[in-house]
Amino acid sequence: MDIRIAHSPDSDDAFMFFALAKDKLPTGKFRFHHTLEDIETLNRKALEGVFEVTAISFHAYPYVEDKYILLPSGASMGDGYGPMVVSREPFGRNELRGKRIAVPGTMTSAYLVLKLFQPDFEAVVVPFDRIMDAVKRGDVDAGLLIHEGQLTYADEGLCMIVDFGLWWRETTGLPLPLGGNVIRRDLGMEDIREISRLLKASIKYSLDNRREALEYALEFARDLDAATADRFIGMYVNERTLDYGGEGRKAVQLFMDKAYEAGVIPKPVKAEFAE
Repeated sequence: MDIRIAHSPDSDDAFMFFALAKDKLPTGKFRFHHTLEDIETLNRKALEGVFEVTAISFHAYPYVEDKYILLPSGASMGDGYGPMVVSREPFGRNELRGKRIAVPGTMTSAYLVLKLFQPDFEAVVVPFDRIMDAVKRGDVDAGLLIHEGQLTYADEGLCMIVDFGLWWRETTGLPLPLGGNVIRRDLGMEDIREISRLLKASIKYSLDNRREALEYALEFARDLDAATADRFIGMYVNERTLDYGGEGRKAVQLFMDKAYEAGVIPKPVKAEFAE
């Protein structure tokens, strides 16, 4: 049975799916085929139910919950760190109002948390890996960084205005939900459970065989050195990625609740997990 898994072309996702991508685990009747796309593209394709399993932003979940259910492993959460706004020159985070800000997509969780923090700004959609260049050129007042840019912005001469993972932790006491893996409901619970088990086993394999998985993930690290890539992967693939736990699930639900209360998503949503 062919199962298409879609995820972003980043070192943390590559690390997570290493064992399945390189046939390190017996997969029984399932044959996994990997598709790599940026997260905003994956969010849009999830609206159409294109892939059996896909990474999505939690911001996208309310729009795809009719087709997909959350898997209990595979989450990326920022625990006191996360997407951040950067600029060429420093200014106060209370000065973001009305600013022209480059964002990696309007369905990303980074965009959602920016809207929760400051709803009044002009969003300019820019591919995530070109946002720092747009800020440096002065095309925008500031940029919303995801992925490795969170660790490399200072090397580019940019200033951090606000780190939303830190802000969310200070505000709620919880980690910031960013992305998760979902699986199509029409596969049926028997296959969903087995695929869920295999995905969790893949994450555990990488955590248990870190050096081997890191070597593979470096192919997707966009010129990061090994130490920086390892640090980035550790931020987003860890024990909470194996299982959300009570705190992780609470954080996802709170994120959905606050998004609805702020009018960013159109309906209240109950985060539903495949058990």
